[in-house]
Amino acid sequence: MMAKHILVVDDAATVRMYHRAALEAQGWTVDEAVNGLEALEKAQGAIAFDLYLVDVNMPKLDGYGFLQQLRALEQPQAPAIMASTEAQSADRMLGLQAGANLYLVKPIRPDDLAACCRILLGEEAAS
Repeated sequence: MMAKHILVVDDAATVRMYHRAALEAQGWTVDEAVNGLEALEKAQGAIAFDLYLVDVNMPKLDGYGFLQQLRALEQPQAPAIMASTEAQSADRMLGLQAGANLYLVKPIRPDDLAACCRILLGEEAAS
């Protein structure tokens, strides 16, 4: 079975490294983008991503804008997790309205992140 391919979109290098380590520990392949514009280019590239992990506050194009533009594309759509330090219910609603399947508040524990990814990827949870 092919490893699932996840795109981590966050302008903070430390956060990308943290999420990459947590996801790669599960056997998934991880690519990174530093903002929504780069993520949109990658989403339309040769690699078909199985899941997006998206920060909200980023330069050039924020997470909301990225998801809105991604969801408007005529291409197969993968699930997206929005990860943010913004913890208000209004922020959560904006994320879901923009096209996120889940909205998680940072910091996200690696086992929680893995469990959420597994659900959205349609994989069985580890017993």
